[in-house]
Amino acid sequence: MKIEILPTADAVARRGASVIGQQARAAINERGRFVFAVSGGTTPWVMLRELAAENLPWDKVHILQVDERVAPEGDADRNLTQLLESLKDVSGLPRENIHPMPVTDPNLDDAATSYAETLKRLTGSPPVIDLVHLGLGSDGHTASLVPGDAVLKVNQAEVALTTSEYQGRRRMTLTYPAINRARQILWLVTGSSKAEAVSRMADGDAAIPAGRIRQSSSLLIVDDAASSHLAAASDRETGED
Repeated sequence: MKIEILPTADAVARRGASVIGQQARAAINERGRFVFAVSGGTTPWVMLRELAAENLPWDKVHILQVDERVAPEGDADRNLTQLLESLKDVSGLPRENIHPMPVTDPNLDDAATSYAETLKRLTGSPPVIDLVHLGLGSDGHTASLVPGDAVLKVNQAEVALTTSEYQGRRRMTLTYPAINRARQILWLVTGSSKAEAVSRMADGDAAIPAGRIRQSSSLLIVDDAASSHLAAASDRETGED
């Protein structure tokens, strides 16, 4: 795992946008399109607004969701609501290139299967997403791979549902196979409340969900507050696992 430590959350967001822009240009040059999946949260929305200013061939960019709450369309709890708001001023990005998780479908199991087919259509079978952006919860969850839920054991599907509510909502999420197959995994983590989880994740602690994400393709960008528990952090800024 590569680790970069920056002073502030805004700096993390700007750096994340820069990394995604670089990856997008390389993917489009090599394969003709760039497909990335984005998680929810405050820092990612700042990152997306920064990314919106990048000079990209947006018609060749496709955006997936890493996870989504089962909630009505337009609900403030939906990651999609903020995703669309953050990218609303991007000229050249076709609306059909944003691929929402179908959490309003009446049959959620069928909806998860349908979204997995979207992944395959865009990225091949099995799906290989160009870049997956991840956040990290203080409890060690990432995406909607949450502690204690049966979704952690799904290894034969790319998209699954949590079996119970988490923070008041069921979730649809990319699974470990879909995330770990990505060409690039980009972690953006900020805030002192995440510091212990950051350390455990970076150490590959499989007792937390985030510790099971493949590290060889991971870049972790953290602010000073979130990095405070990293062992020998200054030695690991450019190190690999």
